[in-house]
Amino acid sequence: MNGLTYAGYLQLDKLLSMQEPRTSDTAEREVVLAEHFFIVAHQASEIWLKQILADLLAATDALRPDYGNSDADLSVEYLDRVGRLLGLLHDQLVALEKMPLRHFAEFRPYLGTASGAQSQQFHQLDDLLGNDERPEGLYAAFEAYTVAQGMSIGSVCRLGSSAGVLHRVAEGLIDVGNGFWRWKIAHLTMISAMLGERPGTAGSSGAGYIASRIRLPFPQLRRLRGEVHEALVPTGTPN
Repeated sequence: MNGLTYAGYLQLDKLLSMQEPRTSDTAEREVVLAEHFFIVAHQASEIWLKQILADLLAATDALRPDYGNSDADLSVEYLDRVGRLLGLLHDQLVALEKMPLRHFAEFRPYLGTASGAQSQQFHQLDDLLGNDERPEGLYAAFEAYTVAQGMSIGSVCRLGSSAGVLHRVAEGLIDVGNGFWRWKIAHLTMISAMLGERPGTAGSSGAGYIASRIRLPFPQLRRLRGEVHEALVPTGTPN
């Protein structure tokens, strides 16, 4: 029996055969390579999104008092990893910005109606992070866990590091939310640089559509932190 190999474990034959540029065979080599780069970046993003979603769901489960084995420290570990992975997604977009405009303009017609706006995983992540009211969501799980510990998120914000693991979860949520926001801003920057005011490939308004959907996740947590900040400002201090 043959032993498991690196290529076999990662299914590299299948993985590395999935990049199929649609640019014409008569196109210049640099245009074909630019589309190949474009495909690799987006495929890699979808793989990282799969991991991010799995980690966020695990972080949510680790905070549920009724889950049977809640573990806030474990939730912090998941949140820390997600924060790092969102940084990778951001850096991929920064790298895509280096693609020459003339190359993108040449292969873009071959994308047809395909658009990043159609990414189901992106929409799942947007919903998971952007809605504090979802009863099964990450923020709601944190709120329920905090209450089960006899505290409130407001008191966690006021206590800061004295709140222990609850403070670390809150900081993890802010880091994840900020990472997600930076990733979306980088996407807007890239699209604006590449398309200007032109519409997106799927018929959206392009940069305008992306800009309209950018918001900072966990607004309730940010509001509570703002209240703590306001309470700490010495009386008579100018704004």
